[in-house]
Amino acid sequence: MEPLSETGQVTRRSSPFTAEHVQIILQRRGWMPVGGESAAQDTTSEARHEWIAEAAQLLGAQAADADALEALIERIFQYDARENLARPEYQAVMAREGARHVLRELASLVLDSGEVNSDRYKEIVTALKERTGRRGQELFHPLRLALAGRAGEGEFDRVILLLDGAARLEWGVRVKSCRERILEFCGSID
Repeated sequence: MEPLSETGQVTRRSSPFTAEHVQIILQRRGWMPVGGESAAQDTTSEARHEWIAEAAQLLGAQAADADALEALIERIFQYDARENLARPEYQAVMAREGARHVLRELASLVLDSGEVNSDRYKEIVTALKERTGRRGQELFHPLRLALAGRAGEGEFDRVILLLDGAARLEWGVRVKSCRERILEFCGSID
């Protein structure tokens, strides 16, 4: 998922965006919890701030500008499988040979595991490649569509890495976990 250097080592692009940029987007869109923080909420608040900093790093490095950053953050806080599947470009993704097989295997892997974090996501991708024989768009487009709600490029992998962490926290809206998303997505396929 990370870019590779000429020597094949993983490199991490730095983000031009900070946690403050992400927090401004969250507040403007109504995704931050309403009300002041009490002493009892300090732990939750600290975890939320850590998540926001991680989102700034992971998504900010992929975003060309503030609008692109906001669009990536939106994938975390807004998810409707039926609405996504109604779009012709995503119907085309699901109509491709092998897409439903990838989805069945993805559902099995997500539902049989705990939180989807970076390590678990790598395991899922490796297992999907082995189980389906699919690579590239044939593998990643159905996976990203089911979990991130879009079938684009690698920036949506970063969205997926943030989902379960966000789902554990209190926000102004309910965030659906990877588990909830795959169940909703599979239940929405005709």
